[in-house]
Amino acid sequence: MDLFVMRHTSVHNTKGMCYGQREVDLSENYYQEIQQITRQFTKPFDVVYTSPLKRCLTLAEQIPGSLLLEEKRLMEINFGDWEGQLWNDLQGKEVTDWMNDFVRVQPPGGESLEMVCNRVQAFLEELRQQSYERVAIVTHAGVLRCIWANLIGVPLPNIFKIKVDYGQVDQFILHPNPALDQWVGRIL
Repeated sequence: MDLFVMRHTSVHNTKGMCYGQREVDLSENYYQEIQQITRQFTKPFDVVYTSPLKRCLTLAEQIPGSLLLEEKRLMEINFGDWEGQLWNDLQGKEVTDWMNDFVRVQPPGGESLEMVCNRVQAFLEELRQQSYERVAIVTHAGVLRCIWANLIGVPLPNIFKIKVDYGQVDQFILHPNPALDQWVGRIL
């Protein structure tokens, strides 16, 4: 299965903010960014899966496809009580503990990176069983990195070494045998 995974377009006024699952506005030039992304796809997709957050849904609605499905497992990490706060304002033992082990430690009321990757893995395993030939996924940087971890075997402590830009599109081959999954390349 050809799998095209893309990050939503740029967001407005979030510099330094912790906004995982928080709804935020898209930047003023989001429509031009969407056009740049959608120009890459002349052939429609069998299905377009998207995080239900509006920053993803806005792009997903413009991707040519037969079916558009919202999928909660494609949502960004839930930062719980930290959502909407500035990173520089977060202090205390909970923040220190999380910074020392962001893979396993949960922010208060949120989820760990390991939890996000587990839900992404469950989604990918279900997708692997489908008969689709061409699939698009519109999601977030954290989820895209978890897809890398699941399909290519990038260790979770190293996933922030993968640069993920707004509007980035990566192509993978999702094979019935996970050992044969592969990254084809970056399209945009």
